[in-house]
Amino acid sequence: MSKENNLSTTYQPNEVEDKWYDYWTSNNYFRANANKEKEPFTIMMPPPNVTGQLHIGHALTMTFQDILTRWKRMQGYEALWLPGTDHASIATEVKVVNKMREEEGLSKEDVGREGFLDRAWKWKNEYGNRITEQLRKLGVSCDWEREKFTMDEGCNKAVKEAFVQLYQKEAIYQGDYIVNWCPECMTTLSDIEVEHEDKPGKLYHIRYNVKDSDDYIVVATTRPETLLGDTAIAVNPKDERYQDLIGKKVVVPVVMREIEVVADEYVDSEFGTGLVKVTPAHDPNDFEIGERHNLEIIKVISDSAIMTKEAGKYEGLDRYECRTKLVDDLKSAGLVEEIEDHDHSVGQCYRCDTVIEPLVSKQWFVAMDKLAKPAIDAVKSGDINFVPERFDKVYFNWMENIRDWCISRQLWWGHRIPVWYCQDCEEVIVRSEEPQKCSECSSKDLKQDEDVLDTWFSSGLWPFSTLGWPEENEDLSYFYPTDVLVTGRDIIFFWVARMIFMSLEFQEEVPFKDIYIHGLVRDSQGRKMSKSLGNGIDPLEVIEEFGTDTLRFTLITGNTPGNDIRYRPEKVEASRNFANKLWNASRFVLMNLEDFNLNQVDYSSLDYTLADRWIISRLNKKINQVNSLLEDYQFGQVSQEIYDFVWREFCDWYIELVKPRLYQKDNKVVRETAQYVTWFVLDNILRLLHPFMPFITEEIWQHLSAEEGESLMVSYWPEADSLSVNDKEEGKMEVIMNVIRSIRNIRNEMKVNPGREISAVITSTSKSKLDIVKEGEDYIRDLAKVTDLDIVEEVKARPEQASTAITDEVEIILPLAGMVDIEKEIKRLEEEIEKMKFEIKRADGKLSNEGFVNNAPAKLVEEEKRKREEYLIKKDQLEENLNNLKN
Repeated sequence: MSKENNLSTTYQPNEVEDKWYDYWTSNNYFRANANKEKEPFTIMMPPPNVTGQLHIGHALTMTFQDILTRWKRMQGYEALWLPGTDHASIATEVKVVNKMREEEGLSKEDVGREGFLDRAWKWKNEYGNRITEQLRKLGVSCDWEREKFTMDEGCNKAVKEAFVQLYQKEAIYQGDYIVNWCPECMTTLSDIEVEHEDKPGKLYHIRYNVKDSDDYIVVATTRPETLLGDTAIAVNPKDERYQDLIGKKVVVPVVMREIEVVADEYVDSEFGTGLVKVTPAHDPNDFEIGERHNLEIIKVISDSAIMTKEAGKYEGLDRYECRTKLVDDLKSAGLVEEIEDHDHSVGQCYRCDTVIEPLVSKQWFVAMDKLAKPAIDAVKSGDINFVPERFDKVYFNWMENIRDWCISRQLWWGHRIPVWYCQDCEEVIVRSEEPQKCSECSSKDLKQDEDVLDTWFSSGLWPFSTLGWPEENEDLSYFYPTDVLVTGRDIIFFWVARMIFMSLEFQEEVPFKDIYIHGLVRDSQGRKMSKSLGNGIDPLEVIEEFGTDTLRFTLITGNTPGNDIRYRPEKVEASRNFANKLWNASRFVLMNLEDFNLNQVDYSSLDYTLADRWIISRLNKKINQVNSLLEDYQFGQVSQEIYDFVWREFCDWYIELVKPRLYQKDNKVVRETAQYVTWFVLDNILRLLHPFMPFITEEIWQHLSAEEGESLMVSYWPEADSLSVNDKEEGKMEVIMNVIRSIRNIRNEMKVNPGREISAVITSTSKSKLDIVKEGEDYIRDLAKVTDLDIVEEVKARPEQASTAITDEVEIILPLAGMVDIEKEIKRLEEEIEKMKFEIKRADGKLSNEGFVNNAPAKLVEEEKRKREEYLIKKDQLEENLNNLKN
């Protein structure tokens, strides 16, 4: 070998990871440029919030993306993985406001908008890059020179242009509408930013007197304080109980306002009393009823969740204080019919957990009627594919029932809405650049809208704004549309859907062809990781202890599209053991390649053995399998296939089979063939494994490769050679391996000293199978420690004391005389059989106990059945071995 090929005794991740990451970045291996000689592959990083800190979910998402990027790069694509961060309006503003309060004792209002934004940018510059620095520890191979921020100059220009174009098409409008309002963050929230949770509450049955009558009706509500803003009572037109009430007037308790009873099909006759109080200003469904019946809107709860002057004597009270006081007053007036316990869904702010307040407010909206249809059709037609496919139903359900999107937020940090109001003639000016004067009256007294845009408005443009839109340029035409989006199922509504309809609107093309949806990482008990449970996993701590490759392989192994995975410490240990197995096998190979020079190999003189042909055939099949599985995003299955090939076939079998030939230094052809095949297979293993475990594979490859000054990550991806796939040779090798396994099993069961060589007789009624055994005779001798091996068509005299096994029509007979103390072994087997009988009896007792079967968790009952079956199988095996020894 032309390079230094001695690996250290043990693999130390902390000694190689920073070294290779710096090497990759300094050589611009992550860089992608428009290249007409290559086919592009583009993937956009879901931009983490600048307020964020690396968590296990990030690690999972980024690992998937890095695998795809490294794979495609090695396949020869011009692979662009574009990174970036999101400005996270609400979260960032909360961070900065808290910092100002704690360190300066100031509020936003104390410093004004410009003073606040100056502090926000300073905070972003100081802390906002923390998560991207942490991502580098994961080995992500994204093009850092192209890193974007949703509020940088280019993205900001795109946001303003998108707003203006939608406004000009009348797809953006301003109007009074019911919105989700957070009284703590003091901003609107979209429906999907409200988290609903079932909580215990009360259902209040309240009397409303019918005007000019001694009659009354009873209305049930969970929020009695909102009755102060009631403007109607609604009843289902098909509800025969209340037909005579429709059109009549009732009196709202306490405020004594007369309101009409209206008929509306929205009303559920089965809920409560079948009568619904309608408060259009404080409930989205009531608002729509109000729209249909032209009802008055009375706002009795303010933006800060304090009762307004419209609430009369309750003005100034907190909404919950008002509820208590109002219910007391209703009770005193004899107007409370009943109060019952009632669990109901409560909406909370996804950032601060404050209970949201539905309020009617003047906001900016995107009209979704025209934008939604093309986005639905793109998935239905197959232009965009969800992986797994079942998530398209989730997407359709939301898109087909979508409401107009409220895009204005009452914040200062974010993209300020590009709308100006003339203070003289009230003209509304919508432009991407700040106007100098009014387009109608030429007044210079213009005031910009105070609100900023919803964060998801800018991130909805991410697939093309990051490539320079609205300007036409080479990058945009070359890298767009992107190929695949990798994300969690929790942001299908937040982000995925919006990218689809925004891209179709502005690019007239889908933003990506595939959407790979992965599940959540849960703890070993299947619980969602959270601060309250204290079960979160810090990826950086795992990396520090076990290395990046171990973490990545742990997250991928066993993963299936769309399904949650459990993070178990034993999986981490298994991945670390796998890395060590690969390292130790590579050390052995390299130590036996000291005199090997790939450039001087005479390929015409190589003399391949059955083992060589077998491992090369298996390798080529594995290459095909890996490519096929990666095309289908079956990451977990790919990792398992590579794991099995490396550990079982290459390390446990081929290296053991090839050792005798590697040691034959006096036979150049035999040794060089063994060296070449071993080198070839290991080289391909490193290539296949590199996207999953980039650091350890790079370190080993640099010692193994004959390529000077290059990197594994920019070398070629293996291509399968169909001519080297040989099912016949694989079948032969499988027979031989089964024979070796059988001999090893007998030795193990009979407690033959592992280092002791034994005799064996092998026979078969199948001449072809016997020929295969003869071809693999040397392998059987070496790997099963057999010195005296007889391969015969017929056994004329069977040994008196022997153990036998049959596999693939081949019978293996192992004489045990002198190998074990027969009497001692018989006694041991009899004791083991008694133990199994005891366990079977104990299990039978449990399973015949109706109390246990009916009351114990089903999992425990099934576990007991499984154990009983294992005891039975073990007992049968022991009895067979005992019979063989006695006879």
